[in-house]
Amino acid sequence: MPGRKIRLTSGSSLIIIGTSLTNVPSKTIKVSTASKTKSHHHASRSAKASTATTVIHNDRENLSTIFSNKSKSSGDRRGIDDNHERGPTNSPFDLIEHSISGLGVLSSLPKPDSFDALQIGSDRLRTIIAALHCNIIVRKEDLVRNLDYAANVLEAVHQDEARRLMEEDDGALSEIEPDSVPNEVRDWLAMTFTRSMSTIKRRPSDKPKFKSVAQAIRAGIMVDRLFRRTTLAFYLDTMQQTINEWTFDVFSVNEFTNGQCLRYVGFELMQRYNLPNKLHISINALQNFLEQMESGYSKHRNPYHNLIHAADVLQTTYQIIYNSGLMNWLNDHELFAMFIAAIIHDFEHTGTSNNFHIQSRSDTALIYNDRAVLENHHVSAAFRLMRIDDYNILSEFSSDEFKNFRHLVIEMVLATDMSSHFTQLKTMKSLLSMPENIEKSKALALILHSADISHPGKPWTMHHAWTELLMEEYFKQGEKEKELGLPCSPLCDRDNTLVAESQIGFIQYIVEPSFVVMGDMLEKILKSFAAPDSELPSPSIPPKSAVSCSSPSLSPKSSNASNRHRDDQLENGNRRERKPSSMTTPIPRPTTVRRPWIEYLKENRERWIREADEEKRRRELKAIEEES
Repeated sequence: MPGRKIRLTSGSSLIIIGTSLTNVPSKTIKVSTASKTKSHHHASRSAKASTATTVIHNDRENLSTIFSNKSKSSGDRRGIDDNHERGPTNSPFDLIEHSISGLGVLSSLPKPDSFDALQIGSDRLRTIIAALHCNIIVRKEDLVRNLDYAANVLEAVHQDEARRLMEEDDGALSEIEPDSVPNEVRDWLAMTFTRSMSTIKRRPSDKPKFKSVAQAIRAGIMVDRLFRRTTLAFYLDTMQQTINEWTFDVFSVNEFTNGQCLRYVGFELMQRYNLPNKLHISINALQNFLEQMESGYSKHRNPYHNLIHAADVLQTTYQIIYNSGLMNWLNDHELFAMFIAAIIHDFEHTGTSNNFHIQSRSDTALIYNDRAVLENHHVSAAFRLMRIDDYNILSEFSSDEFKNFRHLVIEMVLATDMSSHFTQLKTMKSLLSMPENIEKSKALALILHSADISHPGKPWTMHHAWTELLMEEYFKQGEKEKELGLPCSPLCDRDNTLVAESQIGFIQYIVEPSFVVMGDMLEKILKSFAAPDSELPSPSIPPKSAVSCSSPSLSPKSSNASNRHRDDQLENGNRRERKPSSMTTPIPRPTTVRRPWIEYLKENRERWIREADEEKRRRELKAIEEES
């Protein structure tokens, strides 16, 4: 209120936006909201001179430190020093109040990503610090708006620095001859000593939406967590594995990331192929979307169908594409659709089967008319989420891009319905016998479906852990069925289910045939573009000659394994002639696919056969004991 005086005496406490100031010197502050300035009035001119003199002697060093880095043009530092020589006529309070009066003017400030914004933001922060130090009241509105401006400046600086660091890393590793070090060493160098963080340049439409200082702090913490990728890479290296490997241990990653493996794996894969930048996807929206995915997967606390399973299927889908060399077959939008389909394929899963929903006449079954009940819900819920601005990762897609993306994601997710398993295999076998090329949507659908049931093709420790979790979820469904008076579904009776025998049948009749067909499909696709005159571009990994383009090149971390031969070709070719990224580069491609799952399927099946024999002996002994 204009003209209101606030008396501060020794021992009193004043709260200024969460800051408690105690044991303040005795003085009076006049607050004028009309002029947005604060003036100090004492009972008499002699009292004012006495107080100012005391402050000058006691606080001059502190205030000088606070203002030491302020712009010289502002004159703040000079005013404090001159004040010590001239006497108390112009106290530090007068100088600070003069600076505070400018905090309410933000219309003329430079953009946060400009060079001048650095000094101005620093000056305003130091003005606020000095005001707090002297217990001078700053209007809450001015305080919040200036802190928000400073946060935007820091964010812009962070993005510029990230871009510079990545360019340095690219340049350093590009000097290493591809054949001069083993592949494992090159991978270790790229993953441990580079910082391939996001280098998205803010577009005018992507203004920060920090509604409060608390949200700004929270966003900063989340950005820090998401971009701790070097630490995650080092951890994976110490575990003697990378995300490119078939034996990727998602359980260990989930433990290391404090139960947030889906967002880390998802963000890692997106960044490896620079998809946020090339597809103009907002980093904030992608971050929020991945967080909401984890929340949805944790909604029903399922033992099996949870965020760990989603991360495992995502990595397995990627590994199949990566290992087979089909990255060259997909453009950026298709690759992004594949990642998103894997991420959302079990979103908000209820921990029960489609048959349970149909038999219990659930609302979900009624909505989708008993057809692919859960799969339809996964897709629908995810796309409804993307309609919200904060989670809209498709906001920059054109109408055609959105249409094609949605079609591909729907096709892939609906194909994970187990009831369509044999129909899907039969259709693909027919396509393999025909000379025509295979549609991408059908190929990617089979890859995602195979990845969804892939754990029997992984090492025993992981496969056995997944089996126990899945059986526990089945048993919980059986208990629900008993409570509702419904017949107990197969494999859902905790007391009578033969786990080992069920896994033998699962491997022999479901998993193994699926991977045989999928492997044959991958090889047919490779042969279709392996001819010498086929010069397909590499849409997901831009050539290193594209560093001058607006989209930064991919981080060195992703140039390993089956993609390395592509970089070698680019390195050798670009020494003679630098071609723009839009031109194609001929790349020799293999026509056979390595199938690491064959060995594990065989080993796990033999292990379950031994387990089944032991189960049979235990049942026989139990029957003998009961008879006796």
